[in-house]
Amino acid sequence: MYNTEFWSGKSVLITGHTGFKGSWLVMWLDSMGAKIVGYALDPYTDKDNFVISRLSDRLVDIRGDICDYSKLKDVFDTYKPEIVFHLAAQPLVRKSYEEPVETYSVNVMGTMHVLECIRHTDSVKEAIIITTDKCYANKEQIWGYRECDELGGYDPYSSSKACAEILVDSYRNSYFNIEKYDEHKKAIATVRAGNVIGGGDWSTDRLIPDCIKAFFTDKTVEIRAPKSIRPWQHVLDALSGYILLAEKLWFEPVKYRGGWNFGPDMTSFKDVWTVVNKVIKEIEMGRAVDCSDKEHVHEAELLFLDTTKARLQLGWSPVWDIDETVKQTVDWYKTLYNESDSANMYEYGMNQIYEYVKAMKEKK
Repeated sequence: MYNTEFWSGKSVLITGHTGFKGSWLVMWLDSMGAKIVGYALDPYTDKDNFVISRLSDRLVDIRGDICDYSKLKDVFDTYKPEIVFHLAAQPLVRKSYEEPVETYSVNVMGTMHVLECIRHTDSVKEAIIITTDKCYANKEQIWGYRECDELGGYDPYSSSKACAEILVDSYRNSYFNIEKYDEHKKAIATVRAGNVIGGGDWSTDRLIPDCIKAFFTDKTVEIRAPKSIRPWQHVLDALSGYILLAEKLWFEPVKYRGGWNFGPDMTSFKDVWTVVNKVIKEIEMGRAVDCSDKEHVHEAELLFLDTTKARLQLGWSPVWDIDETVKQTVDWYKTLYNESDSANMYEYGMNQIYEYVKAMKEKK
């Protein structure tokens, strides 16, 4: 369970706060009284959750490139954060094939810049570095990857995130060593989540945004890999893990440092075609076509996560199953489209957070 009082007054820096997960993290932490500084590029579209929910007034909103070390360091020096969430990234597999240099620059060197700022900022006590479930060497196996499994990556995106994991581990050993904790007093954890969906994501080449954009314009969505199985989870399920881990890390930094998986129950591991049809059923319109016979870049077919460590050591577990996850996601977009400018999407998003927390308490 989360300690709202813990976050009250805490100085938190979020990189990538204008992005999909970052914007929801801003909403949740702000509601608990955190003092947030955000460092990120401009939002992807004017319908992104950060924009449509009018979040810029709820934090110190700074525009900057994670590859600009000097500017990032100035932010650390000026605002002296205690807790860092690093979400800034180039997050798209297909784009990584087209822009590999940018992908590695952002995901590897950007992470190094954050780590260097942490190393040289005394106020920072902990950091949560967000990577991905795709950081594992994918063997197309039918059981879930554990935190101790081999890292790897077929495509540039997956590889860059595996590199980031190795980089963080090197910093943990070299500069934030467990045996010298009393000297540096910093704890670093990495988090690896599954396919995260929810309202306010408009990224290209992501299943839900592609479906929403097609269905609301009476177009047919093309499905590249209908048989690929993914660990689908709502953005609030992933963020609940990040937030809980941050609380635990603050009080027991030695115990909770390291890598952590956050994923859904096995019942929410579904193939892409099944999820598309759930969206169509929930939204009550839409058409999809299988275009797997066309030439596409390589993407994994099977990807499972083992979350035993988080369940046993953190007491964390997912709250919403695949049906509720799709419902909550589609409802956000339907509210936006049906009510347009009259919709208070911040209030709607906060209601989803309250619903999630209520369901979490009932599950406990």
